[in-house]
Amino acid sequence: MEYILICIVALLGSGLTLFSGFGLGTLLIPIFGFFFPIEIAIFLTAIVHFLNNIFKLILLGKNANKQILIYFGIPAIVFAMLGAYTLSLITDLSPLGSYVLGGKTFYIVPIKLGIGLILLFFSLFEVIPSWSEITFDKKFMPLGGALSGFFGGLSGLQGALRSAFLLRAGLTKEAFISTGIVIACVIDVLRMSVYTQHIASEAIKIDYTLIMCATLSAFIGAFWGNRLLGKVTLKTIQMLIAFLLMLFAVFLIFGIL
Repeated sequence: MEYILICIVALLGSGLTLFSGFGLGTLLIPIFGFFFPIEIAIFLTAIVHFLNNIFKLILLGKNANKQILIYFGIPAIVFAMLGAYTLSLITDLSPLGSYVLGGKTFYIVPIKLGIGLILLFFSLFEVIPSWSEITFDKKFMPLGGALSGFFGGLSGLQGALRSAFLLRAGLTKEAFISTGIVIACVIDVLRMSVYTQHIASEAIKIDYTLIMCATLSAFIGAFWGNRLLGKVTLKTIQMLIAFLLMLFAVFLIFGIL
């Protein structure tokens, strides 16, 4: 049962997130977490996410905008590490409040509330007509990379914040997707370098057949997503991302993620 469910989520999630640039990890962690301890679920998700990004890089990496990679990507990567370090210093911040829904308690956390409000703000660029044509000048890319990287490292939502900024960089749909994939691959390499320190102690608990099946399913989803890319307009991608940003924002604000 877990094989079927995880593979379906990996396939559909990979196809969808090819366009959005984020969300696969958020979809996979709770599914893996339903069948495995959370630390194993995070590790399994990281492996599938990393291998899938490498596959996407092979499919689309050539379309990446080199200037954006330098001016946005490098600050994003550096400040993502700074954000992750900052998170380790402020993990004891008390929740602002809590509520019970369906017998489960959810906590409203200051960091996630702030990130959620930022994502909501960026989603408005696609909803408000007078804002929809606004783009960020290239000179603001280092600042955008630094902000998205720092808050991404702080919240774990690098992909969502990265897409929110890159969407306004005046890129073509191919360059938008490819540039995000290259940056995501570099961040995944850094993440995996940390996770691999724990492989020895966790290796016996890992179902490698399941990883292979989930990864192949993600590959298929990315492949078909790439086939559909030529039929999808940039406006469609923008509206999809706006919807997902709003959804992620609401989930963060109310402590669901």
